[in-house]
Amino acid sequence: MPLRPARGRRHTPRTALISLIALATAAAAALAAAPPAAAADTWTEAGSDRADPLTESQGLASVEVPANSANRYTGIGTVPFGVSARGWNHVGDPDTSYDGHYIEPYQRDSGTSKMYRVQAPGGAWSEYVHALGPGEALNNSWVAVAPGGRWMLTGEWGTMTRLIVLPTPGVNPGTSPSANLPQVSTVHLDHAVRDVQGCDFTDPTTLLCSSDDPAGTLFGMTKPLLRIDLSAEPGDSADVNGHVTAVRQLPLRSSCQGSFEAEGIDYDRRTGTLRVIVVSPGFCVLTDSKTYRFTR
Repeated sequence: MPLRPARGRRHTPRTALISLIALATAAAAALAAAPPAAAADTWTEAGSDRADPLTESQGLASVEVPANSANRYTGIGTVPFGVSARGWNHVGDPDTSYDGHYIEPYQRDSGTSKMYRVQAPGGAWSEYVHALGPGEALNNSWVAVAPGGRWMLTGEWGTMTRLIVLPTPGVNPGTSPSANLPQVSTVHLDHAVRDVQGCDFTDPTTLLCSSDDPAGTLFGMTKPLLRIDLSAEPGDSADVNGHVTAVRQLPLRSSCQGSFEAEGIDYDRRTGTLRVIVVSPGFCVLTDSKTYRFTR
């Protein structure tokens, strides 16, 4: 209903001035209370590249050291025979530390441990095993190295309200291939997440994550890009809290009909580019699976 002007009421100049001051004061207060514009995290699609189903279908990572290094990808075709022969037959979304350590997360079909395969900046490989804690899921879908380098995060499949903090193998001086890689603390999420396939830090207390959620009941959309704001940098001194929000739905475009699969994620701080792998359904997994690029 349109507003109607009030009848039988006249403003004197003094009354009008007081009204204007009151309105200006209220507007200033509202602006002060509003969140800054930078708080809105908007990621716009900026292009895509075909994702090879054998070698680029699980995860990806940008590498800063050595300079001008190519991006790294993982898929079933990147698992070394000697690794798969020992039962580690699935590789997830990798990450790199800023000093050039490259880390791949591995899982096997059964057992009580996960494995992290690390390549040092000089090229040598080593393996670190993490024994599962009470109630910890077996899957090992992703790893995210915190910008400080000494600590990393990993998650679990299914509907979860936590992320696990581990020392970064090969970077943290307290780690050794001959010793268990222990859980040191936990990130407690204020909102459940489902089937997270990858996370990456954009700054010391902010993560972006790709969720393969097929139901869409948690955030009102399937396959969401999630943002997690941490109450503090993760480490071994104390647990931290994580505030979860859904940023947008990941692109779901293909010549085939069926179920897409959101996979790994990478944020390249040098260019500000976010990349996420989305695998196409059915036969189109071979033809139009994509690594999508986003800018903020």
